[in-house]
Amino acid sequence: MKSTLLMNFTVDKANNKIKVEREFDAPVAMVWSAWTESELLDQWWAPQPYRAETKSMDFREGGMWLYCMIGPEGERHWARADYKSIKPQKQFVLLDAFCDENGKINKDFPRSTWSNVFKQTDDTTTVNIEISYDKLEDLETTIKMGFKEGFTAGLENLDHYLSTQFRLRKENKISNKARVTTYLNFPGKTEEAFNFYKKVFNGKFTGVGLRRFGDIEMPAEAPPMSAADKKLIIHAELTILGGHVLMATDAPESMGFKLVEGNNMHINVEPETREETERIFKELSQGGEVIMPLADMFWGAYYGQLKDKYGINWMFNYQKVD
Repeated sequence: MKSTLLMNFTVDKANNKIKVEREFDAPVAMVWSAWTESELLDQWWAPQPYRAETKSMDFREGGMWLYCMIGPEGERHWARADYKSIKPQKQFVLLDAFCDENGKINKDFPRSTWSNVFKQTDDTTTVNIEISYDKLEDLETTIKMGFKEGFTAGLENLDHYLSTQFRLRKENKISNKARVTTYLNFPGKTEEAFNFYKKVFNGKFTGVGLRRFGDIEMPAEAPPMSAADKKLIIHAELTILGGHVLMATDAPESMGFKLVEGNNMHINVEPETREETERIFKELSQGGEVIMPLADMFWGAYYGQLKDKYGINWMFNYQKVD
């Protein structure tokens, strides 16, 4: 990961503009997706302690993103973005406004036009953001509302999301080829068990081998971990007979897990597309039980769990490799 990433924030009062230049340690395809897909925007757009929640999104010229910022007391502040022009992975222009939950514009607050330009150089991507206002008063009102502090915090959220996912994607999966593996859970004994399996099967650690909780930067909302928990395994991968891959994680009770025989083993499915993931998940869950609905996770996967009508446990991990 690059140690120093470019960040410039300039207020151009002469031209009623705010200019932001921000570099991210990820390829342009990932950065573009984070700005244009609602499920990803919801993960970083709001500064702590707020969170973003999309009501609807239609990312196309003439389309709209309707979302709200939810405060720590549950209060909701609605906004909309109307997309004016889109050049995939290069630029989009939108008209921003505060509104109500149905998208009706609140004229008491200023509107602004955003132009976001994306440019990749080597392993990083720079986003140049130019925000234009009709008059200086509107720009000054926005600044007084804490826009610089809030937007800077949001971009830091995005930086964390991208750098973590880019690194984990590169380490955990190198192609989009579909595969099926067996996933195991242990109450703190993954390292012991996998060294045992490695010896028995003359196996080989593959992928990242044994990765500990303490090796990765956890999301800000995750509870603090003890020194002992940081030594536990968050992901293990071992290739055994016939190229079959065993994967595993520690799931100790100290972190809220409760394992019993029957829920500590899953068939892990990694389809080639997000759409195929959703299709299989929907059909396989009919008559069964959805344990965890499909959702984007911090390690870069579109992930979910279910128990089918026959009592078999399934995990779904879709990861797009750019």
